[in-house]
Amino acid sequence: MTETAAPATYLTQDAYDRLKAELEDLTGPARTEIAKKIDAARQEGDLRENGGYHAAREEQGKMEARIRQLQQLLATAIIGETPPDDGVVEPGMVVTVEMFGEEETFLLGSREISDSSMQVFSEKSPIGMAVNGHSVGETVSYTTPAGKAVEVKILHTTPHAG
Repeated sequence: MTETAAPATYLTQDAYDRLKAELEDLTGPARTEIAKKIDAARQEGDLRENGGYHAAREEQGKMEARIRQLQQLLATAIIGETPPDDGVVEPGMVVTVEMFGEEETFLLGSREISDSSMQVFSEKSPIGMAVNGHSVGETVSYTTPAGKAVEVKILHTTPHAG
């Protein structure tokens, strides 16, 4: 049995508003502009050798993919809801861990948050999946994309204030 529901993603209100504005621009003015570019390039004649037409169509394809990505992200987003301060790691938490003998603090949530004060790890990333649902004091491990096993001790969690 396959799961069809997309997992929810934690976003701050600021990130949600920024992404919603981007989606509105892409589905409105930007979509109209790319249609005009394609039409203008089409008027130039032979489409097989029309670089401007092919570039505009490629740009349109990338834009439509971003629109679908934003629609899915915004439809499943958990917006600014503060998770309980119960010592359990979950999206929306600022997590301090010890790995490689050093402390590292990060926000567990969508990479779209782009918080300049700290790193943001997606709950779908290897480290995010490893710590998600675990409690302060636990040691978990995950495998890096290069195949190396990394142990992570969860030292502290606190709800993100953004």
